[in-house]
Amino acid sequence: MLLLECLLGLIRFLLGAALFSFMNVVAWRLPRNMDPLKGRSICPRCGRTLDAPDLVPVFSWLFLRGRCRHCGAHIPARYLLVEVLGGVLALGCTLQYGAALDLPDGLFGMSWAALLALAVCGILLSIALIDAETQTIPDRLNFALAVCGVAGTALSPAGWRGHIIGAVCVSVPMFLLCLAIDGAFGGGDIKLMAAAGLFLDWQNTLLAMFFGILGGGVYGMYLLAAKKADKKDHFAFGPFLCAGIVLAMLFGEPVLGWYCQFL
Repeated sequence: MLLLECLLGLIRFLLGAALFSFMNVVAWRLPRNMDPLKGRSICPRCGRTLDAPDLVPVFSWLFLRGRCRHCGAHIPARYLLVEVLGGVLALGCTLQYGAALDLPDGLFGMSWAALLALAVCGILLSIALIDAETQTIPDRLNFALAVCGVAGTALSPAGWRGHIIGAVCVSVPMFLLCLAIDGAFGGGDIKLMAAAGLFLDWQNTLLAMFFGILGGGVYGMYLLAAKKADKKDHFAFGPFLCAGIVLAMLFGEPVLGWYCQFL
């Protein structure tokens, strides 16, 4: 039984790593107007097509020591870190949303809810990386997140009401604040929280926003203290919202339970 659990854990880890490796490609191609679903992966330096031995999540980077097999160009550690993060989140989603050993209940040892949560994490990765690079969030990624939200609502045992409230409880105030203060939030950020709120319930949507504001606020204070920006400068808020959403997905229940003890 222990051997089976270890094998399933490895499968889940590799599944998450492979998904995040692909979403990393999506994050690189979309800002450059490249179709993420067409064409094989290439080395950005020499342009050579990467073969199967170059594309094994985590292990290829380690085996090649972070260099292209063809030209020897350095492969940024971001690729390894993203794949490891995907593997860890696959295990986390399984713990939070449930495992499944039978095909009708799930796949790869993960329940359908856990697989959907992992897909949401992958989309959030692409959104965070693209927003950090371009300060824009592609509508197609927010739409994909909304589709996952609809699917999550269908799988939720709590029903649809909390998810509908989640879609508007943060996004609508963000929109109204933008009407009052020009540039308070980007349109992509508003759509992101609406789509994410559809997947989360309203309590976790509020918690995700809290985490995002906390992380963004700390980063903003760092930029000001280090004199890397002034009060009129803008920075991408999407990565902090994405991190807040993932934290709420994985740790929302215990955090909210702890908070309610003080009410």
